Amino acid sequence: MDIPRIFTICESAHRIHNPFTPEKFAILGAALRMEPGMRVLDLGSGSGEMLCTWARDYTITGTGIDMSPLFTQQAKLRADELGVAERIEFIHNDASGYVTEKKCDVAACVGATWIGGGVAGTMELLSKSLKSGGILLIGEPYWRQLPATEEIAIECGATALSDFLTLPELVSSFGTLGYDVVEMVLADQEGWDRYVAAMWLTMRRWLESNPDDDMVEEVRTQLTTAPKRHVAYTREYLGWGVFALMAR
Repeated sequence: MDIPRIFTICESAHRIHNPFTPEKFAILGAALRMEPGMRVLDLGSGSGEMLCTWARDYTITGTGIDMSPLFTQQAKLRADELGVAERIEFIHNDASGYVTEKKCDVAACVGATWIGGGVAGTMELLSKSLKSGGILLIGEPYWRQLPATEEIAIECGATALSDFLTLPELVSSFGTLGYDVVEMVLADQEGWDRYVAAMWLTMRRWLESNPDDDMVEEVRTQLTTAPKRHVAYTREYLGWGVFALMAR
């Protein structure tokens, strides 16, 4: 069980696998008014930075589930590094369909809503692990400005223009699903740079170290095209944010 190898190669040096910076996760934790002992579930937990830093800063407990063996191992090492391994558990598993036995105060899927087949399905899945009155966290892209063509949308990494909503449409959709938006923290262009641009050096170093690997052509193509695509499209058109939701 693993994610596609291209992601493992490109993001192997990342601690955060989305356009958030450490500062944004700190802002989010403070905004949620975390208290010691609160329990957090994170589906698609990546390298565990959110859970580990919140456990350090707020003495929460929690569980992270991720399909990547590499990222799961990195998360465990990060928990050891920050001295929170006794409070945070990371499990290598398929997060789709995962429900905790013990209900959580916060149930999150930050940037991996494909786990539930989209935003609505992921919210339904997370709600099964949530205490009454708890908070769902959804991290999701949105259009900062609507692309004029399907081709531009595809250059932004979408399969079609309809993949993402505008920010007003996304916020409205949560209400349609029966939830109040009680907080939000939005990524900025600097966050996109740190997420996307940080892959380029990783790819270059990987190419130098693995000249005979079967993935060389794919990685070389990505490194050649990614910088221009990022500055021309992703950075300008695509937003990303984490939205805190409570059932009405």
